[in-house]
Amino acid sequence: MRRKRSAAVGAATTVAAVVVRDLFQREHSLLRNYPLVGHARYWIEALGPELRQYIVAANDEERPFTRDQRRWIYASSKKENNYFGFGTDNDVEFTNGYPVIKHRTFNPASAPASTPEAGHEVVLPSAKVMGEARGRPAAFRPESVVNISGMSFGALSGNAIEALNRGAALTGALHNTGEGGISPYHRHGGDLVFQIGTAYFGCRDAQGRFDLARLKDVVAEAPVRALEIKLSQGAKPCLGGFLPGPKVSAEIAATRGVPPGQDCVSPSRHAEFSDADSMLDWVELLAAETGLPVGIKSAVGDLHSWHQIADLMTNTGRGVDFISIDGGEGGTGAAPLLFSDSVSLPFLLGFTRIYRIFAERNLHEQITFIGSGKLGLPDNAVLAFALGCDMVNVAREAMLSVGCIQAQKCHTDTCPTGVATQKGWLTRGLVPDEKASRAANYITTLRRDLVKVSQACGVEHPGLITTDSVEIVDGRQDSRPLGDVYGYSPGMGLPSEADRAAVVRLMSGQSTGGSAPPSATSAG
Repeated sequence: MRRKRSAAVGAATTVAAVVVRDLFQREHSLLRNYPLVGHARYWIEALGPELRQYIVAANDEERPFTRDQRRWIYASSKKENNYFGFGTDNDVEFTNGYPVIKHRTFNPASAPASTPEAGHEVVLPSAKVMGEARGRPAAFRPESVVNISGMSFGALSGNAIEALNRGAALTGALHNTGEGGISPYHRHGGDLVFQIGTAYFGCRDAQGRFDLARLKDVVAEAPVRALEIKLSQGAKPCLGGFLPGPKVSAEIAATRGVPPGQDCVSPSRHAEFSDADSMLDWVELLAAETGLPVGIKSAVGDLHSWHQIADLMTNTGRGVDFISIDGGEGGTGAAPLLFSDSVSLPFLLGFTRIYRIFAERNLHEQITFIGSGKLGLPDNAVLAFALGCDMVNVAREAMLSVGCIQAQKCHTDTCPTGVATQKGWLTRGLVPDEKASRAANYITTLRRDLVKVSQACGVEHPGLITTDSVEIVDGRQDSRPLGDVYGYSPGMGLPSEADRAAVVRLMSGQSTGGSAPPSATSAG
């Protein structure tokens, strides 16, 4: 009885103390007027994302990824049933801009019609040999059209990076390092695309300047297949990254080449070049010194610099081997709301404007085009391939496959599933060996579905899907071909005739006429 009375007195004292504090504090007017009770408002607000995610929102309402989209990724990563019953719950007829993929009743493609499990482990190589057009010594045909986008160690936990790299190794996918350099967690079998950001992490000297010798050492001792110069990204275009000092552990500092415990700041622009002309000089320098294909990654805003790049490629013979276009709706990194909401074009608008600039100068067949920005879902990926993408990079979808629950705590270092945090007690929940198979299952399932929809469109490979195979619905009574919507000329969006023939032979299991197989180190 005394214990109960003591507990009641203690609880009452605590409540009284909270009430008194609320009445006399000056920070929150709600609590001054409604002591104690006002805390319920803040508690509900804090739980708002979870309440909407699990209770309030319909299957196709939530953003960035709807419940249906997350469910498809989760089921695919576990090799569970990812089918949906009772028809679509999307408002197809009343949604302006809704894409519809047009199947063919009689299918001329040589591949057999797929069964539910056919092609699950399909190898789906790029239709283009990256770097071949410019004669790069280490040109190669990427084994997978689905690859893992740039997410740095520091933004993601070491366990998440390791899981993704192991998953890439299991599927032949490329793993982009992000601008944070190559960590020990990137070294678990997956081939890498080394991203060079404005701070030159992983290839810089003690003063933070680019160090070519350091880059060559990194390339020599890691499985780097290509170099990507990051000009900007969808989440924060032309805005430098920032990693606060408390998050810069000794391990992260060693990976990035910065002092531990100090704020890690990326400038908004590169110091090694200042315009399109000097950028192409630097591209050719990196390619000559490493032998690797070299490309650029950017979100899309003003088009003037893109016209300059294309004109210089036409007139001087210098050029990039690949272009990665990031949509403004993409981005795993933390960013100001203004930038994530309103700066840079969405993927479809941005990509098509850039692709047309190069296609109109007959340069598109020389360049591997890579898209990113919610393209890790089959319907979005099909549009990207039809518009000219040769490969797609997945970021948030890959995070979801290894356990992300879209808690949207990436910027707080409190990610509850250990994906986007450096806190040891949270990262221990993510077991790399277990999650690697989830990432691999997701990639292979997406590739399988891309093959299945390609067959439905009458072609062997998603890179051969044309803009004629997709229509954009405009209400109940009208629709327009995809190419017309984005101003494409007939034939735009396809690889060269030789590349189309080569990839058809690859998909049919035949030789490419002397080229090395897709898994070889050399071009083929």
